[in-house]
Amino acid sequence: MHICISITTNMLANMKRLTGKVAIVTGASSGIGEATAKLFASEGAQVVVGARRTAELNRLVAEIEASGGKAAALSGDVCDESYARALVHLAETAFGGLDIAFNNAGTLGEMGPSIEVSAASFIETITTNLIAVFLGAKYQLPAMLRRGAGSLIFTSSIAGHTVGFPGVASYSASKSGLIGLTQSLAVEFGPKNIRVNAILPGAVDTPLYRQMNATPEAQNFIAGLHALKRVSSPEELARSVLYLASDDASFMTGTAMVVDGGTSINRT
Repeated sequence: MHICISITTNMLANMKRLTGKVAIVTGASSGIGEATAKLFASEGAQVVVGARRTAELNRLVAEIEASGGKAAALSGDVCDESYARALVHLAETAFGGLDIAFNNAGTLGEMGPSIEVSAASFIETITTNLIAVFLGAKYQLPAMLRRGAGSLIFTSSIAGHTVGFPGVASYSASKSGLIGLTQSLAVEFGPKNIRVNAILPGAVDTPLYRQMNATPEAQNFIAGLHALKRVSSPEELARSVLYLASDDASFMTGTAMVVDGGTSINRT
């Protein structure tokens, strides 16, 4: 017996996990942010992408649209509160609302012996990695409340949580602070049907990773810290972000989700 199953275009659209959703992705000009924006769009979301670099954002929008997706770009500094407000305004005016926000923009900050790090540099890193995320959420949450639900996602790190690394005190402190912010917002907005989670990557092959590990020897060392003996690709991390953004994670909130290739448990 032969059974013929006909799948229409509408059926395929409904199979996508983010159909009908509107998402903001910051730090979208490269790395995890770029990969996530593309994946969100391929899963049916209309995406607003943000970063400092205008040319890279325009290229990303063109690539998404060439693949049949919908996207809009706005360049700016995430540390500027007016930029956080403008991203949400663009999402609502261009696409009708906001359902998902992936606050991914960040900086490594000044590296080196902690007693030699300047106060100004420490404050700058905290501002970019923690305060700017709070400012993003400050305007994203009301937009999600207007939709009646939402998923807010932050990029934290295993650094300062399950693993300590020397020479990155400001980075680790800022990323640790994001976990506290995640938990507080999750409790505050959970009754209003908004989920808040953080993703904690291990090493990911991004420009930031290559800046921190500039030699083949350093990269081999970092890969060896992982139980999988390799680092992640941005696309692998994007799939974990997609999970948190989608209804697949409908009962997850306040979570510091470790996606680190086993670095946290590896002793070999």
